[in-house]
Amino acid sequence: MRLAYIDAFAGIAGDMTVGALIDAGADTAALFAGLDSLGTAAKFRFEKTKRQGIAATKFDIEFEDQKKHRHLPHIVKMIEAAMLPDAVKTNAIQVFQVLGEAEARVHGTSIEKVHFHEVGAVDSICDIVGACLGFHLLGVESVHCSAINTGSGTITADHGVMPVPTPATALLLRGKPAYARGPETELTTPTGAAIVSALGKSFGPMPAMTIERGGFGAGTKDFPGMANVVRILIGSNHNASEATVISVIEANIDDSSPEVLGYAMDRLFCAGALDVTLQPVFMKKQRPGTLMQVLAMPADQERLAALILEETSTFGLRITQAERRVEPRKHVEVETPFGQVRVKVAGNGTASPEFEDCRELAQATGQPLKTIYAAAIAAYRN
Repeated sequence: MRLAYIDAFAGIAGDMTVGALIDAGADTAALFAGLDSLGTAAKFRFEKTKRQGIAATKFDIEFEDQKKHRHLPHIVKMIEAAMLPDAVKTNAIQVFQVLGEAEARVHGTSIEKVHFHEVGAVDSICDIVGACLGFHLLGVESVHCSAINTGSGTITADHGVMPVPTPATALLLRGKPAYARGPETELTTPTGAAIVSALGKSFGPMPAMTIERGGFGAGTKDFPGMANVVRILIGSNHNASEATVISVIEANIDDSSPEVLGYAMDRLFCAGALDVTLQPVFMKKQRPGTLMQVLAMPADQERLAALILEETSTFGLRITQAERRVEPRKHVEVETPFGQVRVKVAGNGTASPEFEDCRELAQATGQPLKTIYAAAIAAYRN
């Protein structure tokens, strides 16, 4: 699978994303032809430049300011009528969908009534479609992103002075790792946030991948002490274990009974935890206690953390980000003398019968569980 990893250490904007994809080798003739088919009459160009000594590509759009406020249905029609691959149309519409939902919530209206002000302008439409088309031209099947530098301070927009991140950007990045570092200005725009929010499969450290190429996209300003660029790395995970970013939630507990902890564990699994473990530990003053560790997808982090605080006696939690690598796997069904059993098979050939299937057959037949396990392994190997 071809992956793209967006390194938003200096933030991300739509034009920076397109510039980075061009810098990484996206076919500019095909890219500009696709953008021309939107019918905006805009002109496109790119140039090599530098930001704090880093060579990068700057993508620019020249168009007549139409002072036009577009609604989402109009933008969708523009995209659907364009000469673009279906996958690009789907992704571009999805980016505008999440952007429209954020704008609607900020302004307290429905998504159908949202005026797309700045993000409905020609440059933003071309930035979003250009980013989706650029990923497609590079054969990218899965997009991943680093923690996102939003910037800080305030900016002046159509609605006056706004905090950074702007309300729409903050909503788009909900549940994603973000921080502020560098100049007090907007580093991540709503357009950039919408692109990573809609297309990003994971956020955090770079997933396991074999890097094949990369590119830098330049922002308009050149800040002292920080290169105003976004980096996109393109690679493959054919020879790498599957990697995802997860949240690790931990608590040291010394005054909850085993029954309470067991109940909490059951609830956490039902609520979507990837794994829950309980480990005996000695705490301060040599008190025996239990270390509860929960592995969760970042999107489930806050909900599971609240559940731990609700169901146990702990007063606090530790939450960290970690990379989780797992072997590719598949499930096959085998026929044993006692019935069918699903067997999980890893990429390296390791096989493991599914416990629930084996337990059900053991209870139904009266055979020992280990006999069912052995029969399933023998059936798979034969």
